[in-house]
Amino acid sequence: MPEPVKRRDPLRPLLGAATCAILYWALVQILLPVGRFMAGELVATTVPPLVAAAIASSLSMAIFESGGLADLGLDWITGSGRNLLTGIALGACAAMLVVLPTIPLGMASYQTIPNADISWRATLFLPVLLFCGAMGEEIAFRGFPLQFLMRGYGSWAAILTTGTLFGLAHGINPGATTIGLVNTGLFGILFGASILRSRDLWLPIGMHFGWNLLLPFLGVELSGLTIGVTGYKLVWKAGNLWSGGEYGPEASVLTSGVLVLLAVAVWKVPLARGRAVLLDEPPSA
Repeated sequence: MPEPVKRRDPLRPLLGAATCAILYWALVQILLPVGRFMAGELVATTVPPLVAAAIASSLSMAIFESGGLADLGLDWITGSGRNLLTGIALGACAAMLVVLPTIPLGMASYQTIPNADISWRATLFLPVLLFCGAMGEEIAFRGFPLQFLMRGYGSWAAILTTGTLFGLAHGINPGATTIGLVNTGLFGILFGASILRSRDLWLPIGMHFGWNLLLPFLGVELSGLTIGVTGYKLVWKAGNLWSGGEYGPEASVLTSGVLVLLAVAVWKVPLARGRAVLLDEPPSA
């Protein structure tokens, strides 16, 4: 008689994702005050979360899959640079589409910031910090938790769930609004869906970084955070529905529209194929 097929534990994906999330949260609680004490708020909110995400994902991969961090689509292979640069270009273009057309339309204008304390060293270092922040969030949300849930429960169930959690996690940010959290959640869903095309984390990391980098240089808030880098700020003449208010353009209906264009671009742009192993078919037993 043939041996009966072993059924997979339906709770194992949830257990794995929860383990990674708890490890990440605990490490952030430890590392965040250290980073804040040693280097200030901006460094604390970008570098420690990256370290925490990398450690939590590495441990989770070792425990549940006998794999490593690179297996989540972070190994650097032929085409990884192409996917990263493509993502950066898409994210940056999306940010410009949201902000720049408002100026000739008379919805906003630039003004100088009186007595702005601008340091060229800090400006040059900012992209490094923002890249760390984007990479940390992508590993934390679209790394092990998303990919392990995708294997267990299907791609779109996992993408919609983690994308929603990504949006809700920004509810503690200054000036957070319903539209802002919805748009942030849609970004999370789009970043998750992009993995289906690239099969690596470099594409969503690039998009996340490109968007986060351009907004401060365009003189607007980034998820409720004001990061002065140019000595200019965008002053809105339109209402909060268009400007996003204190949360910034991510809480604007303009971003809602651009997200549709970004989704189409992600699905159409030529990409290289990565090697995220959790997206492969799991063993039959």
